[in-house]
Amino acid sequence: MAHDPRRPQSGPTHLIQSIAHAIPPVHPGGRGPILAGLTVALLGARWRPLRWGGLLWAGAMAAFFRQPERVSPSDPGLVLAPADGEICLIDQATPPPELALGSTSLPHVSVFLSILDVHVQRAPLTGTVTRLEHTPGRFLAADLPQASQDNERNSMVLTDPAGREVGVVQIAGLVARRIVCQVETGQTLEAGQVYGLIRFGSRVDLYLPVGSQVDVLVGQRAVGGETVIGRLP
Repeated sequence: MAHDPRRPQSGPTHLIQSIAHAIPPVHPGGRGPILAGLTVALLGARWRPLRWGGLLWAGAMAAFFRQPERVSPSDPGLVLAPADGEICLIDQATPPPELALGSTSLPHVSVFLSILDVHVQRAPLTGTVTRLEHTPGRFLAADLPQASQDNERNSMVLTDPAGREVGVVQIAGLVARRIVCQVETGQTLEAGQVYGLIRFGSRVDLYLPVGSQVDVLVGQRAVGGETVIGRLP
């Protein structure tokens, strides 16, 4: 009997495909830690504590470095969440000097990532990277207001096709000592595209143009690449 493509599949093949679809891919930065855990488990195959310790480590790293697929809204006037996490601060603030966005206070939104959140960062809008700079600093708790100015950070300006500039800042935290940024100045990013990673608890700040509308509240959960943070003027 010929297979009808309109009928849902069943059997082992369908089960494997369903499991594979449910497990999110892993960011390339996590391959090393996962491989290390699997290697320990393999080398300690005859000693149960070492074997299970290696497997638990590999599983934890796979969960931490997960990079789930997201579907981003296509409206060019929207600013999307750059990361998964909790909206911990909404105010008007002067952007860090390395962004070169001037000394005027701008709408400022911070997303705090706990150790359990997805830790990849995504472009909040479609635009060109017009400024990119790493700034050494302290490692205060990422949910403190002064972390925006005092902590180690990686700052990026995205300029959309209409010339509107949005600042995006990856900020290290108390246990986050490694910021990864995979883009270069002049590169064009699509809204929701993964561009970086912060390891083990962190924060991402957005600085929006004057007159932008903010559509989230403090305490709200954000989904990177999907939640609408605000609208450009």
